Amino acid sequence: MSNSPHSMTPQDALVAVMIAVSASDELMRTSELVTIERIVNHLPVFASFDQDRIPQVSRTVLELFAEEEGLDALFGLIRECLPDRLNETAYALACDVAAADGTLREAELRLLEEIRYELNIDRLHAAAIERAARARHLTL
Repeated sequence: MSNSPHSMTPQDALVAVMIAVSASDELMRTSELVTIERIVNHLPVFASFDQDRIPQVSRTVLELFAEEEGLDALFGLIRECLPDRLNETAYALACDVAAADGTLREAELRLLEEIRYELNIDRLHAAAIERAARARHLTL
């Protein structure tokens, strides 16, 4: 992602959403990072993705989080680069990262709410996505 936001790919945008959720509470947990890696390694949407871009995308997200209006700028980039048909995918990935450590923190819940709003995720669809993420991350 050079200086031009247009260089962000749809896969970069998906990774950015996952990194944002992980970083939302100012502590990127190992379980969340492992979940991101697993998702990128296994989902078809990432088949042509260059994993060497993950650190660059992460830096961009963290730099934007440090700015006053950084979250708005991040969502602007994501909306610009992510096809609408992948909005629910982005939300599902965000939910998986949030659920990865078994605890949903207030900052993660607020960011998930913001993602729902910014990506125009229908409330009923969001509830189904959230329930599926919760089911995938239950422990005994």
